[in-house]
Amino acid sequence: VRFDPDELAELAESIRAHGILQPLVVARTENSAEFTLIAGQRRLKAAAIAELRTVPAVVRDFPSDAEMLELALIENLQRTNLNPMETAAAYQALADDFGMAHDEIARRVGKQRTTVSNTIRLLRLPAPVQTALTGGRISEGHARALLGLLTAEAQQSALSTIISKNLNVRQTEMLVRQLLGAPSKKKPVAERPSAEIDLEDRLRATLGTKVNLKRNRKGAGRVVIHFYSDEELDALT
Repeated sequence: VRFDPDELAELAESIRAHGILQPLVVARTENSAEFTLIAGQRRLKAAAIAELRTVPAVVRDFPSDAEMLELALIENLQRTNLNPMETAAAYQALADDFGMAHDEIARRVGKQRTTVSNTIRLLRLPAPVQTALTGGRISEGHARALLGLLTAEAQQSALSTIISKNLNVRQTEMLVRQLLGAPSKKKPVAERPSAEIDLEDRLRATLGTKVNLKRNRKGAGRVVIHFYSDEELDALT
């Protein structure tokens, strides 16, 4: 793992002033006098720069390979320099490889459950949008707004508009609402009250999923919110 020298120097200075606030995690080996570092490589390197002779550590007794991987993933998520796609992939790995529900992941990494669920949803974006997010050409706020569009083609088209016009997040949300409200060229759309259409579009943009609002002639109706996994359902609650 490569660490930014300036960030290490800054952390070393903080350690000199305040000490190591979060202990390292180590595991015992068969040789009881030796330990394997599981989490805290960055802190250990900074401590060496700060010329500390000892560091605080939590000792795990012979964790399994799976437990070591889980701890390493959680440690990685607590770094400050992960981009949103790296974070999303790490959350998904905890869910897939260790069977963690989103609320358990949130508890382990100190985040809100909705934050974890919404971050994982970024993995549904097409590759060009993910690349733009990873490269810093758009923000996570832009990416979440694009999730409101229903196809990869629409998301990529909107991405081009965002970049060419240098749209901010609020302008992107407005663009998404406009695109969702645009009538289809292939299928003529029956006349609907503008307030009803606007409400449906705002629900789609806010929830990031397909929403249909249907009313009958007497004014009664229903709102249908689509979801595609248990995790997405949890994120809506």
